[in-house]
Amino acid sequence: MINDVENKKDNMQQGPVVVEMEHLKKSFGHNHVLQDINLVINKGENLAILGQSGTGKSVLIKCIVGLEDPDDGKLVILGRDISELKDKELTEIRKKIGFLFQSGALYDSMTVRENLEFPLRRQLHSMPKEKLNSLVKEALENVGLDDTINLSPSELSGGMRKRLGLARTLILKPEIMLYDEPTTGLDPITSKEISNLILEVQKKYNTTSIIITHDIECARLTADRILVIKDGICIAEGSFDDLENSTDAWVRSFFE
Repeated sequence: MINDVENKKDNMQQGPVVVEMEHLKKSFGHNHVLQDINLVINKGENLAILGQSGTGKSVLIKCIVGLEDPDDGKLVILGRDISELKDKELTEIRKKIGFLFQSGALYDSMTVRENLEFPLRRQLHSMPKEKLNSLVKEALENVGLDDTINLSPSELSGGMRKRLGLARTLILKPEIMLYDEPTTGLDPITSKEISNLILEVQKKYNTTSIIITHDIECARLTADRILVIKDGICIAEGSFDDLENSTDAWVRSFFE
């Protein structure tokens, strides 16, 4: 599997802009979830987003992956203004985005192998068997699940299921990874393993990642930068140390 990366990584030079939001807004009826989000994320950066439940964190990443459409504002992904794209072009952008759901979104009726092959279903008939086997093997090795290939997800622990969900996402080699509460429901040791996996993915594939989390230790381990959202607005941004020592008591409360 991966080595422990408690010390995270060296400071990285800023890469090109991968995600850009300007005055992004999203409401559901009278519930104004995202009121004015302005954000720039660079290539290879891990951004953690903190905030109380219901402040729009998950809605924000659902806008990025296309599960929700913004009501107003500008959303540019990989240099393309999403509002200007046709369906086929949107589909191509979405192929470059991986989304790790809280549940892992696995199919218990399928084996581990079949779960990993599922994202490649459109290519199965044209892909040589050796290539397919190589992709499945690499994906499992990435998350330390080499010996589970013939098991069903129901035979795996919660942490293993989370790792399998990540492997299934990585098999498509996404440029952007979206993590929605990746350590929820896991014990501290397993949570740290998942945090280390996020870092290893960043290092190996130079992915750009957005990590929605309530787990402050996960944010500390994984984030190059942290964003704090309150009432649908970005109210603070900076490194872990910056925000831990913020003059704003509400921001500082996340780190206590």
